[in-house]
Amino acid sequence: MRPIRPTFAARGGRSARRRTSPVLAAVGLTTALALTATACGPGEDNAGGEPSASAGRTADGKIVIPDHLKDELKKHGVDLDKWKDGAWKDWSKDDWLREAEDYINPIIEDLWDPDRMRDAEQPDRPVGNDISGDEGVTDPTPAPVEAQPLRTPYTTSAPEAGKLFFDGPEGSMVCSATVIQDSAHPGKSNMVWTAGHCVHAGKKGGWYRNIAFVPSYNSTGKSAAEIGGASQDEITPHGVWWGDWAQTSDQWIAQGGPTGGEGAPYDFAVLHVTPEKGGGKSLEETVGSALPVEFDAPAAPDIASITATGYPAAPPFDGQKQLECADKPGRLSIKAGDPTMYRIGCTMTGGSSGGGWTAPGRDGRPALVSNTSIGPVTAGWLAGPRLGEEAKGIYTSVSRKFANR
Repeated sequence: MRPIRPTFAARGGRSARRRTSPVLAAVGLTTALALTATACGPGEDNAGGEPSASAGRTADGKIVIPDHLKDELKKHGVDLDKWKDGAWKDWSKDDWLREAEDYINPIIEDLWDPDRMRDAEQPDRPVGNDISGDEGVTDPTPAPVEAQPLRTPYTTSAPEAGKLFFDGPEGSMVCSATVIQDSAHPGKSNMVWTAGHCVHAGKKGGWYRNIAFVPSYNSTGKSAAEIGGASQDEITPHGVWWGDWAQTSDQWIAQGGPTGGEGAPYDFAVLHVTPEKGGGKSLEETVGSALPVEFDAPAAPDIASITATGYPAAPPFDGQKQLECADKPGRLSIKAGDPTMYRIGCTMTGGSSGGGWTAPGRDGRPALVSNTSIGPVTAGWLAGPRLGEEAKGIYTSVSRKFANR
């Protein structure tokens, strides 16, 4: 039996829109119950004695889920026993939860073991080579830049970067993600930045399930064959961190598609995470670093170079190793009226989506200025959204949500 920690969504989770930004997007997901539970079969819930009303523990110290919390979860469509036994695999139209307040993400301990992580695939399909809808603000296609492997161990070369795992109707999938600073908890952030399409399927789908972040995944750069015999600690040196709250843009939910297209300029998301095995340290303290986010970074012509990092999983890559590309950004406009995206030359493929794009911040140190959103069939370039008021609103909403916790 797998231990699970339940989370469920609080209805009415959308944040108020700011008057200064008519398209500010802030979509809330899950609220975590502060209770760890050992999932048991029918009739085993109270084995060993009755739970304490305040602590939810049996006489022998076993943690259980109080009945009133189980009932609350069932109101949101989650039977924990059925969920841990595979009910989350039911992707019927009614159950592929689309609205933020209906998102469910119970923690299923040990679900993401090394083999399952290794076999997860990239979620996104490449776009056409020429997708610009407004040549007036689109620069010439950049020359490909060969992706370079990061130095191992990743725990020291890129401690903020990691891999995101989740399940969708087509199976287990992967993206990349980055630990970011939290203004409400300096030095103790539990916030992660990724792409919107790594948490939500866009206009034709709903929220993905079993979303979990693994910082410095496969830190020593083992091959896919070697991972088969590796321990969990070797593949997840800082553990597995489950998303207990997340937000993406209304534009992505309304317009986003499997190949990006419309919605790509708003293809970003923020996760708040909690450790699968528990513990007192924050994510930032655990990995030893977090990047600040620049919401008013210069336009592409004024940036000398941007570095994109990620775990490309589509051929010729296999998703097990972390790579990066550095290039001077150009501009890409998909639709007139939407924000212009950054674009760089890079040969990384699907799976690198959501990975952080960094450039020198106001203090001269690396700051996150974008994330990988889309790339072409030829895998010669990547594009990422320029982070503005919409992205800032999402970040601020998640930070404030946990400011007093």
